[in-house]
Amino acid sequence: MNEDEIEEMTEIALEFYDQIKEGEVPKLDIPTRTKNNIEFDEGSKVWKYGSKKSTRSAKSIRGAYRLLKLLYTIHFFKSQLEEDRSSTLRELYYISENWENAKFREQQESDKLIEDLEIITDLKREDFHIRPEEDGATIVGPLKLKEKTRRGKREIHCQKDVGEGGYQIPNNPDRIEFLDHDADFVIAIETGGMRDRLVENGFDENFNAIIVHLKGQPARSTRRITKRLHNELNLPVAVFTDGDPWSYRIFSSVSYGSIKSAHLSEYMAIPEAEFIGVCPSDIVEYDLPTDELSEQDIKALESELSDPRFDTDFWRDEINLQLDLGKKSEQQSLAKYGLDYVTETYLPEKLSEKNII
Repeated sequence: MNEDEIEEMTEIALEFYDQIKEGEVPKLDIPTRTKNNIEFDEGSKVWKYGSKKSTRSAKSIRGAYRLLKLLYTIHFFKSQLEEDRSSTLRELYYISENWENAKFREQQESDKLIEDLEIITDLKREDFHIRPEEDGATIVGPLKLKEKTRRGKREIHCQKDVGEGGYQIPNNPDRIEFLDHDADFVIAIETGGMRDRLVENGFDENFNAIIVHLKGQPARSTRRITKRLHNELNLPVAVFTDGDPWSYRIFSSVSYGSIKSAHLSEYMAIPEAEFIGVCPSDIVEYDLPTDELSEQDIKALESELSDPRFDTDFWRDEINLQLDLGKKSEQQSLAKYGLDYVTETYLPEKLSEKNII
């Protein structure tokens, strides 16, 4: 039984009990999850929540319901851990249908409540035995690992024992054991199309690279296994995305940590990760095909200029250049020069600039 996790959650309920016993209105203080409340921690080199707090209080009807839903969720997690069972984020939302006066209005509400619990307890949702829906992110490369399955443990080589799609990352990659590798670096790819191009061109074999498919904004399991590859195997990490503001945020979630999960930055963020494009300066240097920036793109770029995670000379210069150009570009635009150009020219040049190869 997961006694430590159960005790951590039970402490919250006991705190409410003590507050009521003392004649106080139950309340809970939680760090504010905005870009205005993240601070760079010099020790861990990641972005964490600052001192600003928001209070969840039973003084209002809305606040009372939020605390009630929190207690129902704690009770559910406690039962789940005692029975050594698990559920998904979506299942938790539907389970609340049976909670009188504590039903979630939408899944986003239950997801945020779980994030609150993570912050309060210093635990992760995996510790509560909560899983995401299948995200399908994969790994291809010279890596041998051991994973636990329902039929016991099995060893897998992520080049020899998998199809072109690669080894699918499990929802809790901490259960994986790395056995051996011949890799020189990790390259994290935003799109499935570009992942397929690299695999088809034999990039993982030619450059001893572990290719991680981020599948857009990466799931925490993807960020976690990438962090482990970096820390435990001492492999540099390069991130290759489209050239638009949304893709820069994908990089930031890998390198700096995301705002909504800043409480887990030490567990998932890789401050040493290198961004290798597509950059706005690449649009000019490589004369790439482009699309016009939309109003949403422009607003997102302007927002990033006020985001402390992007407060560096590199990002200020690149974002301002993109606003001046009024253009964005995709990874696949490199195919202008042929299907081999990205693996034979662009990536080797970029990786060499960053001293990764």
